[in-house]
Amino acid sequence: MRVPILTYHGVNIAGGGYADNDHVAFAADLELIQSLQLRIVPLQWVVDQRLGRSRRDLRGCVALTCDDGSNFDYDDLDHPQHGVQRSFYNSLRRFRDHHGVRAQPDLHLTSFVIADPVARERMDRQCLVGRDWMQSRWWRAAQDSGLIAIENHSWDHNHPCLDSPGPHGLVRGDFHAVASEAQAEFEIARAQHYLAQQLAPQAPRLFCYPFGHVNDFLRADWLPRRGPAVGLDAAFGDGAAPVTMTSDRWNLPRYICGWHWRSPEALRAILESAAD
Repeated sequence: MRVPILTYHGVNIAGGGYADNDHVAFAADLELIQSLQLRIVPLQWVVDQRLGRSRRDLRGCVALTCDDGSNFDYDDLDHPQHGVQRSFYNSLRRFRDHHGVRAQPDLHLTSFVIADPVARERMDRQCLVGRDWMQSRWWRAAQDSGLIAIENHSWDHNHPCLDSPGPHGLVRGDFHAVASEAQAEFEIARAQHYLAQQLAPQAPRLFCYPFGHVNDFLRADWLPRRGPAVGLDAAFGDGAAPVTMTSDRWNLPRYICGWHWRSPEALRAILESAAD
C-alpha cells in the first residue's frame, strides 16, 4: 500500500487560478486523477488497511481530504472578491454527473471540521468575510450524501483569533502547545463527544492535527493511550509521503495543496512517484 492523501482548504481563495484557489485546483485534480487511471477511495479504507482490519487492493489509489469545515466544503458561495465558488461537494457531484458512477465508484472526500460553534463564529468574523460561512448545518447532509465524511479537526483549532491564554493555560495559535492531559482532553476528546452528538448515529473516527502541528505528547503518548478509548482510529499530519503499512498510525502523512504542490504538473509528479 502506497496511498497519497491529498488535502485542500475550502477557505483558500485568493484568485481564480489553480495556484491561488483550492476549488479550482480540486476540480482540476479530479480530472487529473481520472486521466492517470488512479482510483479515489475513502480515507477510512486506508486506515482500515493500515490497521489490518481489511485486505483491499489499494494499489493505484488516492484519498481526498479537506480541512477546517467551512461552508465552502458543501455550498456554492459568492465570494465578495472572487465570485461564485463551486464547493468541493458540488465538484464531486459534477465529476460524477460527467463521468458516471463507474469511473470512480468509491468517490469520496473526508472533511475535518472544527467543533466549537463559538470559535467558528469568531473565525468567520475575523478571518473570513463575516457572512456566517463556518456553520455546522451542512454536516449531516454531507455525511448522508455518501460522498463526504465529517471527522475531527479539534475543538477550536487552538486558533490565534481566540482569547489567550485559553482553557488549561493554552497559548493560542500553535497546536504544539497542546501538551498536557487536560489540554488534550479539551481539544480532542471534547470535539469527539460534540461531533458524535451532532452526527449520531455515526461518530468521528479520524483526527487531523490543526496547522499540521504534531508533538510527541499527542503522537506518542495521549493518542495511543486515549485515542481508541474516545473512538479514534488514527490521526493525520502533513508528512508529504504516501501512507504505507509502516506509517505511524498517529501521524499519517498527507500532501497539502498550495504547499506541497501548486500546479497540475507538480501533482502529477507526486502521484506518479507514489505509484513507483
